[in-house]
Amino acid sequence: MSDSTVKPSIFECQRRVEFSDTDMAGIMHFSNFYKFMETTEHAFFRSIGHGVHETYEGYEIGWPRVQASCEFFKPVRFEDIVTIRLSIEEIRRRSVRYAHQFFLTKGEDETLVASGLMTTACVRLTEEKGRIESIEIPDALRSKLEKAVADS
Repeated sequence: MSDSTVKPSIFECQRRVEFSDTDMAGIMHFSNFYKFMETTEHAFFRSIGHGVHETYEGYEIGWPRVQASCEFFKPVRFEDIVTIRLSIEEIRRRSVRYAHQFFLTKGEDETLVASGLMTTACVRLTEEKGRIESIEIPDALRSKLEKAVADS
């Protein structure tokens, strides 16, 4: 693909569009692009040996979304294969911003169909139901995130 907006990715996965992902027109509903971004992020975390909800130094940490957006360029339909490429735009002290690019994959051809951004904050989950506290990204995880960026 020669599109200059395509960014280098650090992680890639594919999803087939299921019937339940589509709307009455047979096109993937916009909300499912956000679900695809989230499942790609979760798979990326597993690939570096972590989870988006895990115990670290005796407490639970998680990654709630603090911002998400998506631009849609072309429709995606039932049974289409979508390749989602994740790249890290920025690693801050307490948050990570991801870019996701969605490609419709047909054989060797790829077409950019959507592009999304998502910012997540590293938080400590307390025993009080629903209570969270923003924390710095643990050093061990930060180094793996930085290595993934460097390797891309």
